[in-house]
Amino acid sequence: MSQTDETRRTFIKTAAIVGVGAALAPFPVWASAPGDDRIKVGLVGCGGRGTGAAAQALAADKGVVIWAMADAFRDRLDSSLANLLKEEGKDRVLVPADRQFVGLDAIDQLLPLVDVVLLCSTPAFRPEQLAKSVAAGKNIFCEKPVCVDSAGYRSVKESVRIAREKNLTIVSGFCWRSSSPERAIYGEILGGRMGEVVSISATYLTGPLGTRPRQAGWSDFDFQLRNWQHFAWLSGDHLVEQAVHSIDKINWAMGGRHPTKCTGIGSRFCREDVPERGDIYDNFSIIYEYENGPRCVLTTRQQANCYNNNDDWINGTKGYAWVNGWGPTHWIKDYSGKTIWQYPKDGPTPDMYQVEHDTLFKSIREHRTINEGEFMADSCLMAIMGRMSAYSGKQVTWEEASTSGESLTPKSFANPMPILKAPHPGVSPTTAA
Repeated sequence: MSQTDETRRTFIKTAAIVGVGAALAPFPVWASAPGDDRIKVGLVGCGGRGTGAAAQALAADKGVVIWAMADAFRDRLDSSLANLLKEEGKDRVLVPADRQFVGLDAIDQLLPLVDVVLLCSTPAFRPEQLAKSVAAGKNIFCEKPVCVDSAGYRSVKESVRIAREKNLTIVSGFCWRSSSPERAIYGEILGGRMGEVVSISATYLTGPLGTRPRQAGWSDFDFQLRNWQHFAWLSGDHLVEQAVHSIDKINWAMGGRHPTKCTGIGSRFCREDVPERGDIYDNFSIIYEYENGPRCVLTTRQQANCYNNNDDWINGTKGYAWVNGWGPTHWIKDYSGKTIWQYPKDGPTPDMYQVEHDTLFKSIREHRTINEGEFMADSCLMAIMGRMSAYSGKQVTWEEASTSGESLTPKSFANPMPILKAPHPGVSPTTAA
């Protein structure tokens, strides 16, 4: 696949064109014929998460049909389609050759044919794809992260605003928001069970993600896109791509309040020195500061053969909470050590990924609009401002991050596309100013 500067210019222009709520809304304009109650779904991004999202859409509503598919690479689309044809509901996977689209602009061919779009492709392109989907009047499932830089954040915020005006549903891929134990404990926290939140300590400690060695015939762009998790311009770095889940839980516990500023540190010293490992860090620690004193700390790393953990300790004026989704264990205690709330051991734990899609299609059938765009975008900007601070070694404010001229998009998608060096704190400039 050869990409031109014109493709890049179109991408930037569209991306620059530039919540939680439910309201009564009219049915969308269906791609189906009158009297046909099927919901035609288009999948954009046919990797593992996209394929999983399509399977969950099939399980969510018996009227869902997978109608069209799009990906940057033919082999990814073919593999995804083959896997979907093994799923329960395979008789509703109806994607003939003329509804299979390949290339960065494949979404343009897909959108007119479908009612709902699943945006599951590489994060760098999500602001553009979200803008196009909203402009086309589609209901949307939008995987996280929704943007990788400040320009993308502003584009997403504008799309969210327009979607609300059009009564379009946007359900986000922040899956913990659809987890029953998490919904229960954050409901207790926000309801005042432990008083006012004064601090949070969150961890997301895992191993490195897989890579794809370069194959004959791949351009520099192909190679980087195949290894997108390892390139900051495509993924936002692992703080934005992966640990943003923990940042979203901080945002959740803080009631959606924006941090006033953050200070971050990070580095790269365990990743192998091979091209497919790209330019991202392997560890970050970010301190988020809020008006009137609360401080929230996130520590994350992707390093092999180390202790793994993903939990949240939340301290309030009347008690403290432990949120351990991997357990799962969820409780709140007062400062005498007495348990004052706990999620029942036999409490429901439905698949949170499935719940996302159950929610999406139920809202469509019931003529209700759900717009999760505000927290979806703001949690991503919290991750972005943390990366900006860690990369530069400077403190970054919310105002600076949200108004920054930062755009990570390369000047050209054509060969050569050099692999950038990992930023050097104290030397690399911040783009927040």
